[in-house]
Amino acid sequence: MRKGRCCAARGSTSSIITDWRRQHRQGLLKARSSLRRRTGRTESSEVAKLRAENERLRVKLAQAEAVIHVQGKVHALLEEISKSADTEES
Repeated sequence: MRKGRCCAARGSTSSIITDWRRQHRQGLLKARSSLRRRTGRTESSEVAKLRAENERLRVKLAQAEAVIHVQGKVHALLEEISKSADTEES
């Protein structure tokens, strides 16, 4: 009865457990600990990949912010030049 509730809570049926047991006896399933180690390696490589991408994006963001800052200064300078040209023409 407890197995039935456990299976129902996870959306499984007891036949799935029976199949798993049969596959385990036949050696078709790998040990759980090796799956954890492999998943850990997969996750750590994924984390390393995401960290590298994060760093690349941080550099790209810093460059974009620098460009925006320079564009602001260029705009201010051109605006000042435009104003002084207008006053000289008057």
